Amino acid sequence: MTARSTGAAPAFDVAIVGAGPAGLAAAGAAIAQGARVAVVDAAEQPGGQFWRHRSEAAGVTDDGAFHHGWGEYLALRAAFDSGVSSGAIAYFPATSVWMARRIGGGPGGGDRFALELAPAHGAGSAPVPSIRASRLVLATGGYDRQLPVPGWDLPGVMAAGGIQAFVKQNGMLPGRRFVIAGTGPFLLPVAANIVQAGGGVAAVCESASLAGWLPRAHRAAGVPAKALEGAEYAWTFLRHRIPYRVRTVITEILGEDRVEAVRTARVSSAGGVVPGSERVIDGVDGVGLGWGFTPQLELPVQLGAETRVDVDGSLVCEVDERGRASVPGLFLAGELTGVGGAVLAVLERRIAGRSAGAEAVSGAAGPVAPGELRALARQRGFAEAMHLAHPVPAGWQDRLAESTIVCRCEEVSAGALLEARAELAAEDLRTEKGVTRAGMGWCQGRVCGFAVSCLSGGDARGSLSTSAKRPVAQPLPLGAFLDLE
Repeated sequence: MTARSTGAAPAFDVAIVGAGPAGLAAAGAAIAQGARVAVVDAAEQPGGQFWRHRSEAAGVTDDGAFHHGWGEYLALRAAFDSGVSSGAIAYFPATSVWMARRIGGGPGGGDRFALELAPAHGAGSAPVPSIRASRLVLATGGYDRQLPVPGWDLPGVMAAGGIQAFVKQNGMLPGRRFVIAGTGPFLLPVAANIVQAGGGVAAVCESASLAGWLPRAHRAAGVPAKALEGAEYAWTFLRHRIPYRVRTVITEILGEDRVEAVRTARVSSAGGVVPGSERVIDGVDGVGLGWGFTPQLELPVQLGAETRVDVDGSLVCEVDERGRASVPGLFLAGELTGVGGAVLAVLERRIAGRSAGAEAVSGAAGPVAPGELRALARQRGFAEAMHLAHPVPAGWQDRLAESTIVCRCEEVSAGALLEARAELAAEDLRTEKGVTRAGMGWCQGRVCGFAVSCLSGGDARGSLSTSAKRPVAQPLPLGAFLDLE
């Protein structure tokens, strides 16, 4: 196997990673400043997770029935497609960025960014193995945060977002009758999508008490569109008679070869199971679990961006009002700066894309409009209220059996993790990984990292930073190393 001669890597004013809500908004804002833009996305078509839709290559026209904000997507997509057609945007679909680094030779002798590319799926090399950019905008999004539950390794158990993505992309369901459980408003659209697609929802189990919104009602009032969206879901639940059970968790998922039933219970504010509240829901062939979201931080952490632990317990990056990270020339938005939904992501990325484009072209970003700053404050205030009202429930660790699998890739149990902590001083995620192999499998700790960090009892920021620090950000063919300059 020999390296290909690729010539000089193409250079752009702005490179954007991700073509979801934030990436599309950033691309439109950057080309409006006259910047030459590259957009790299792991999916085969724009839209991201939020606007994931049926295959355009198969000639399927999506009517947006499973989406919110579909009109906004169509507008952003039209501007994006126009930029691609005019040559202002170079679009690299089905392509992963497996390494990002700063190199010399930027404007005025400063740094610029090198992105190393590989196919998002399968073997071979990317058509363009590497690109360069003066400014880098990361909009990589996030994925469902998971907590282990006895029986969650049975076939039929999925992330709540995985069920929704399956419906949006395929127009069909991975089962017939579901229980959706976890915490947060995201459980509502997942259940709504299931009944829209012709399935049944036996129950939605919300671990939090909705009373948590009472002291934060003013935050919700500042974003009235969210109230209207919530009213739509309430009507869907009433019309389809979907039970919505607050302060309720799944304590065990039951079945032989696949999911057949779930055992649920009400929990106290301290996380303990309320005696006599357990019940079994039979006739279930699908379970969706979601406990908030985990930002995809591999690339900003590779570049040395400053991080912090957000109010929901996830690791996020520090940015200013323009989306600038602590690394010069690096801009971030969306889940990378704190999970807040598509509206916040689009707003943040418009500002970041405009600022990055203006800096690359003219050297000055210009001011952020006061109206944009107020909108940012309202959206971020709502997001903070949402996280505080729907926290990861207390006591989830106490409901694990010793045999409960925590790391499904390497089949590491809760008992093995706790034994390593007690007997071998494995008091952080990195040590647990070295001793038990938790996080060494295909997902590299993306699914189990949060749970292993909690079970190790270590410092949250340090432990989660270790999980996000990956010299190789994504799985890639070995031949990609041969394309490195």
